[in-house]
Amino acid sequence: MGALKWDKVVHHHQGWRLVTCVWLHAGVVHLLANMLSLVFIGVRLEQQFGFIRIGAVYLISGLGGSVLSSLFIRNSISVGASGALFGLLGAMLSELFTNWTIYTNKAAALFTLLVIIVINLAVGILPHVDNFAHLGGFLTGFLLGFVLLMRPQFGWIERRNLPPASQVKSKHKAYQYVLCVIALLLLIVGFIVGLVMLFRGESGNDHCHWCHYLSCVPTSRWSCGN
Repeated sequence: MGALKWDKVVHHHQGWRLVTCVWLHAGVVHLLANMLSLVFIGVRLEQQFGFIRIGAVYLISGLGGSVLSSLFIRNSISVGASGALFGLLGAMLSELFTNWTIYTNKAAALFTLLVIIVINLAVGILPHVDNFAHLGGFLTGFLLGFVLLMRPQFGWIERRNLPPASQVKSKHKAYQYVLCVIALLLLIVGFIVGLVMLFRGESGNDHCHWCHYLSCVPTSRWSCGN
């Protein structure tokens, strides 16, 4: 019904499943949990940066999560907006870095955000949770934050009311432009490599033999076999 399944995407040429799976959920509880997370994370970001930019981060991060999930998980069906939500978390982190000079209480904000990210990723090591979608979405959103969520440096908006000697000459700082270019290049290369590997039928596990532990860690209480 539009869920993410490796065989359907690669052998049946149904690449659209990389997008449609983001809009499906495995039950009411799954849907409510993701929508509640979206309210807490997405509303603040959308108020600050607008619907267009945050919508782009959400959608592209969902796609990035689907691509990484398909590269490492072949025998399971995956649905849910978690990859897109983790993209918003990643964008919040990179937004903090790229706009570092305009924030107060930087250390507290960074620590709080990192704790939230680590806890949510740790939940992904449980069985039946697609942590590769989480990781792919997070990395995509992290890179997109450097590109789409740059804020003007302090004094740019009020420059017309300042004396010439105090006016800033550039809307953004040099390091913001550098981070933006590097992140954009990594994003493009990552998507190209990932999509080429996916549609050639390659498995990410063949190139990273320990990566399966990122999605499920077997214990005496559960198995990661399926």
